[in-house]
Amino acid sequence: MHTPHDPFVRVRGAQEHNLRGVDVDIPRDALVVFTGVSGSGKSSLAFGTIYAEAQRRYFESVAPYARRLIHQVGAPKVGEITGLPPAVSLEQRRSSPTSRSSVGTVTTLSNSLRMLFSRAGDYPEGASRLDSDAFSANTAAGACPECHGLGQVHRTSEELLVPDPSLSIREGAIAAWPGAWQGKNLRDVLDALGYDVDRPWRELSREDREWILFTDEQPVVTVHPVREAGRIQRPYKGTYMSAQRYVLHTFSDSKSQTLRAKAERFLTGSPCPVCGGNRLRPEALAVTFRGRTIAELAALPLTVLADVLGEGGTGSETARVLTTDLLARLGTVTELGLGYLSLDRATPSLSSGELQRLRLATQLRSGLFGVVYVLDEPSAGLHPADTEALLVVLDRLKAGGNSVFVVEHHLTVMRHADWLVDVGPRAGEHGGRVLHSGPPRQLAGVADSATRRFLFGGERTPGRTPREPSGQLSLGPVTRHNLRGLITRLPLGVLTAVTGVSGSGKSTLVGSITAEPAGFDRLVTVDQRPIGRTPRSNLATYTGLFDVVRKLYTGTDEARARGYKAGRFSFNVAGGRCEACQGEGFVSVELLFLPSTYAPCPTCAGARYNPQTLQVPYRGLNIAEVLDLTVEAAAELFGDVPAAERSLRALLDVGLGHLRLGRPATELSGGEAQRIKLATELQRLHRGHTLYVLDEPTTGLHPADVEVLMRQLHGLVDAGHSVVVVEHDMDVVAGADWVIDLGPGGGDEGGRVVAAGRPAEVARAAGSRTAPYLAASLGRPGPD
Repeated sequence: MHTPHDPFVRVRGAQEHNLRGVDVDIPRDALVVFTGVSGSGKSSLAFGTIYAEAQRRYFESVAPYARRLIHQVGAPKVGEITGLPPAVSLEQRRSSPTSRSSVGTVTTLSNSLRMLFSRAGDYPEGASRLDSDAFSANTAAGACPECHGLGQVHRTSEELLVPDPSLSIREGAIAAWPGAWQGKNLRDVLDALGYDVDRPWRELSREDREWILFTDEQPVVTVHPVREAGRIQRPYKGTYMSAQRYVLHTFSDSKSQTLRAKAERFLTGSPCPVCGGNRLRPEALAVTFRGRTIAELAALPLTVLADVLGEGGTGSETARVLTTDLLARLGTVTELGLGYLSLDRATPSLSSGELQRLRLATQLRSGLFGVVYVLDEPSAGLHPADTEALLVVLDRLKAGGNSVFVVEHHLTVMRHADWLVDVGPRAGEHGGRVLHSGPPRQLAGVADSATRRFLFGGERTPGRTPREPSGQLSLGPVTRHNLRGLITRLPLGVLTAVTGVSGSGKSTLVGSITAEPAGFDRLVTVDQRPIGRTPRSNLATYTGLFDVVRKLYTGTDEARARGYKAGRFSFNVAGGRCEACQGEGFVSVELLFLPSTYAPCPTCAGARYNPQTLQVPYRGLNIAEVLDLTVEAAAELFGDVPAAERSLRALLDVGLGHLRLGRPATELSGGEAQRIKLATELQRLHRGHTLYVLDEPTTGLHPADVEVLMRQLHGLVDAGHSVVVVEHDMDVVAGADWVIDLGPGGGDEGGRVVAAGRPAEVARAAGSRTAPYLAASLGRPGPD
């Protein structure tokens, strides 16, 4: 029996996902790193088991009514966990931030700044004091009444709404209107209102055109649809909505990203004429501190904001106390290498790594004691120089009396750990075992570990001679974010790495390549955005593999005898799917006085299909069993089917053999989603010279998986294509043919090309923060 002061968290019989009855003891009050190849089970142990159990215990102590309001994690599959303190999770997964969410709101720094202006700001003579809410663009008290606190107004015009005035309304002159039935309905309503929908738009009177496009009226009329053969169409009441009203309504209220993007094409955004884009009411913008408005301070990089607040001037005692607190909070954020951000920077424009570090900074200031922090790859997207600052922060969390459990692939973080838990030896079915739990140096004796050879540098990858470019492409001038008219050369026919500290402008530079540049037949951009927004999208559907599989089932004797077509084997179409769960595989269970929960569908037991569909076998497996196969197992089953084998081979080649075909898109990490996109491209037959642009492709990858991925990227170059990667992994940069290093710092201190050339040349560049780390990776002397 363990005492309450047991210094270890003891896990017994963990079987979450691919874990195989894992027993492991992990010390408290230590920096513990969980490592292993992608899919080995390290996240299943750290998040799926340890954190999930801590959460479950917390929920048990909450009143049932309050429990209904909290999203719950299910009870993990584990025998017993003892010595487990309360846990705080900081994962890479982002929520759905809105344009009103910013760096200031995530870190709560905006609250402190608003309080400073409310209590210690310089008010115009005779003006009354304002509450802190009056300095927030997200409240009715503070938001500019014209733009509702957004800082921009969106307007449209006849030229945007009707690009081709030679067309009639029936022919689709009003391009902004929706397609299909909804558009036909609006045209029929106009016809019923007495407008000529068959005359060319330009021949209609100005008054009619103005009303049709911009009226706020919404008249209701009886519509008599034109009869079509074989269809009974009865009269109905139709409501008119002008083109402007439809576009603005769709842009502001639609949940569909596609519809919002379409509506945006018919709008022009411009700074609000009332607040000048500052989002606040005039009375709030009249208050200053150190000679600047709150909008001006919120637009400064955090490092500059700290300098302004730290400037001399005694001021009142209130001002001194509030600025001291604000400076301490800013110090935590800048310590994590995020000093280039500003408080008004919108959250959707941040990377998941930046978001996680902002949350980490907030936790550091919270002063919690005795908790377990479970972090998901905090070094993701960090330059080696910024990783050193991260380690200082993790040490401070530990020194504050907490346990820090980190899922991590970065070798510097592993070497800094007090304790290492290595899971493996490989991914999926071939992983799920703890190979080592102890001090990092003891991993050297574990023969099965894939981490061992990278951590102790026993097998250094031999250096390769950089390829000669076949030509060059001029990029720019690029003026966006912190890039000011930047022009650089991009060599063709080689692998180019774009480097620099966080916020130096790397992603902005490669993001400017949006159209197929001269000299290329195709441009392929592979980012880390999700491959689907719902669980209905999965690995098999995204790659097109599922279309091939459904055709195979359609071609079986059993399917032919029953008259089943390909749609029968889709879980998104009525007919073959289980109707009880609509092909989801699970149902929401409403419990009286308790929170609703998700459970496997009682009708199909999670199979997604009805019994008749599941009676059709292909090589002994039904369609649901195929979706449950790993990529590796599916490659054996479909090895003699060329179309399927090509998709599966591409997935294996980028190290995704452990994923199941039916794994929902919503459960994939950003790195996995990016590699699925790359595999989808790799399976296509290449024609012509293609430019591949990848933004941090090694994020979330174990060094062993990085080797697999880089073999593919070098293979693309060898096949005559060009590859550009934004990268922080110095071993990857050392193996590139050309390096473009941006900087020297982040934000306003970056945005310039510090060095460009072969890796060995950039490693010697003076003034480059990348150079010393690249030199170390190359095993050469760095800059003087």
